[in-house]
Amino acid sequence: MSLTDELHKGMVIKHEGQLFTVLDWKLAQTGKQRPTIHVKLRSIATGHTGERTLDQLGKLDEVQAEYRHMQYLYAAGKERVFMDNESFEQESFGEDFLGDAMPFLQEEDTYRFLAIEGRPISMDLPVVVVLEVVDTSPVEHAGGATNVHKDAKLSSGITIPVPLFIKNGDKIKVRTDSREYQGKDH
Repeated sequence: MSLTDELHKGMVIKHEGQLFTVLDWKLAQTGKQRPTIHVKLRSIATGHTGERTLDQLGKLDEVQAEYRHMQYLYAAGKERVFMDNESFEQESFGEDFLGDAMPFLQEEDTYRFLAIEGRPISMDLPVVVVLEVVDTSPVEHAGGATNVHKDAKLSSGITIPVPLFIKNGDKIKVRTDSREYQGKDH
């Protein structure tokens, strides 16, 4: 494939045996030179992003991909069991597949999986999740100081810094990519 009308955001391509998602692309032309197509890609295997031109990429093969919604059911040892919302089939995924997403999974929540040839290859985690504070020191006052934090253990098992006014039982918003406090959930 080399036609720009076939290239689109979200498309999954295979290049040199690896799978990539097209994040963005743009056409650049200067003077009488032929146009150059710049493509921003994310590796599905590693998550790393990079930019290349179509000339550097050479031949691209589009891979038929679909998104499946799966509900997280329960933990079975080191595996996490999910159920496909359409077929009701259950599948187990381990730490090697779920990686950093594991502490943010909550039973009965539905997650979006990218599937190629019917097989899930990656999971999209929400940017922000709501978790309950299960253990933190008592509410404190900073005496006018700002940006003072204390550690709080969350229902998922991770510990993050939170403002001093947070107490046990509070539900807070946490960024999944940076594990940072984003505010109380009301």
